[in-house]
This record gives sequence, C-alpha cells and structure tokens, in this order.
Amino acid sequence: MIVNEADELELVSKVLLAHGAPSPAAKIQARVLVEGDLRGQQSHGLQRLPVLVERITNGVIDAAAVPVEKWVSESYLDVDGARGLGPVVAFHVVDQLIERASKVGLAVGSVRNNNHVGMLACYVERVAYAGHIGLAFTTSEALVHPSGGRTAMVGTNPIGVGVPTDGEPFVLDMATGAASRGKILAFARDGKPLGQGWAIDAEGAPTMDAELAVDGAISPFGGPKGYALGLALELVVAGLTGSETGQRVLGTLDARAVCNKGDLFVVFSPDALGLGGVASRMGTYLDEVRNSPLAEGFTSIDVPGDRARRTRAERIAHGIPIPDAVWKAAEELLP
Repeated sequence: MIVNEADELELVSKVLLAHGAPSPAAKIQARVLVEGDLRGQQSHGLQRLPVLVERITNGVIDAAAVPVEKWVSESYLDVDGARGLGPVVAFHVVDQLIERASKVGLAVGSVRNNNHVGMLACYVERVAYAGHIGLAFTTSEALVHPSGGRTAMVGTNPIGVGVPTDGEPFVLDMATGAASRGKILAFARDGKPLGQGWAIDAEGAPTMDAELAVDGAISPFGGPKGYALGLALELVVAGLTGSETGQRVLGTLDARAVCNKGDLFVVFSPDALGLGGVASRMGTYLDEVRNSPLAEGFTSIDVPGDRARRTRAERIAHGIPIPDAVWKAAEELLP
C-alpha cells in the first residue's frame, strides 16, 4: 500500500500517545520512524513500532524518562538515558553538543542506558545543517560473525558522519555488517533472497535464504576489514560509555530486556576552531567527485546522502510504500 507522510506520522504518534508517551516524545520518535520509511530504510521504519510498544508495555522503555547528565569536563557530557525513547535522548544530547561545540570547538556525549536510536543519519544531519561536523556511533546485539568464525560475536555497530557543505550536507550512515537485522527480517517476511555475502546460516555456511539467515549470523561487510572496523567501534563505544559488549548486549531487538548498548556522539565546530570555509571547500570537492568520469554502465556518481534525499523527495511527493501487514500491525496497536 502507499501512504503519505502525514498519515504515517499521525498513526505512529497516536499509537505512542495511547501507550503513555508524552506528546513531544511521541512526535520525536514518530519522526525518526517515518524518516526510515521516507529514506528507503524500512528496517528502521514502521516495522519497528510493535516491538517498541511492547517494550514500553513491559517497562523496559520509560517513554517519559528524563536523562541524567553531567558535564565531566568542558567538552565531555556523560549521560544516563534512564531507559528513555532512544531518539528523544539522542536528540537531547546532540542539541547540547551543538551548543557547547559552538563555544569550545569540540563536544562529546557518551550515552548508556538508552534505547534504540534509529538511523544515525538523523543526528549527524542535524549537526551538519548547524554548520558543524558530526560523528555518531552505536552498538547492538552480537549479530555479526568474526572473519573466519561462524557465531555472531560483534554488533552491527553503525557509524554516522555528517559534514556541512554550501549545499546539502554529506551524510554517511552505514553499519559494519553486510546488511541490517531488520532488512534480513523484512526479506524473510517478503520471501525475497538476500544478497550474496550478506549472511551465514546456523551451521556457518553462506546463505541467500533470509529465513535461514535469521537463525544464523550477518557477515561483516568487506570481510576482514569490516570485521576489524566493527570490533574497533565496539571497543571504543563500550569503553567510553560503560556499556556491554558482544553477546552480553541486549535490548535493541527483543521486547523484554533492558537495553545495555552504548551511543557516542561527537561534534566539531570548524568556525569555533578557527577553520573557516570548510563547508564551501567540502562542497566543491564533493561536486568534483560527482562530476568525475563514469565507469561503464553507470549514469551518475552519488556521494553519501544523495540517494536518500532523492528517495525522500520522491516519497514525499508520491507516497511511501508500506507492506499491508506492517500497516495493519501498527493499526492494531491502537486501543
């Protein structure tokens, strides 16, 4: 089915309000879920709402939580998310970092005891539109097998990067797994084959069968290099946030466990650091990349953020494709 942005926002907000979320928090969480569907990342969209509501019902998300925070230095903010809605806590932190970085040049926020934050693009994009450079990191349950292994031991551990330009910002949002868990579940639901090299089955054999992959593990992107990057990010985020690692991480997929992963946000202010002209220089360079010679069979070159913006604009104009079963499951959450 095809739905418009306003209708999806209204449905998600109503569901969250009905389950105890204050209006401002419901709007923020709804916005992030709808952005997932608008940008073609359905694994971070409406399909996550039933588990989100179940987590609220089970008391492992406090939709009205107020984070507990402390600036432990001029530029380092320590945050206990108090089991709040992930995007609500994350935007609260990012906005404070933007303000602080504007004054001192660099600000870091380490977050524990928070829930799933959704797409990292939402946060680094906000930073970039404010004229700053943003980095975002988060960990997950162990879903990725080590290079040479057959058991999930490492999180998908996404990384987000936002860089301002004199046009639209550079926005990178990528996981260190070859695919997200949500995408594999969506492919299993729809009976679609996975891409080659995305996953292994429970016996450790490569598979393109999404149902078999659900019981197996996601492969690291790029083989040993993706595994090494994912492991490095897990060590950095867990070390700086005091959160759990590997198979001890819970709470971003299930409905009952307290979420114990970590989030880390970093904001640099080029202007406050005396580095004027960054946006213009970076915009010029990205245009040089876009306009560089094409390989055979290609009609254009994108940089991170371009495709998501095109998809978003198209779906705002013509509607968002949502599987009937996903929309029905969301409607059934209304009292």
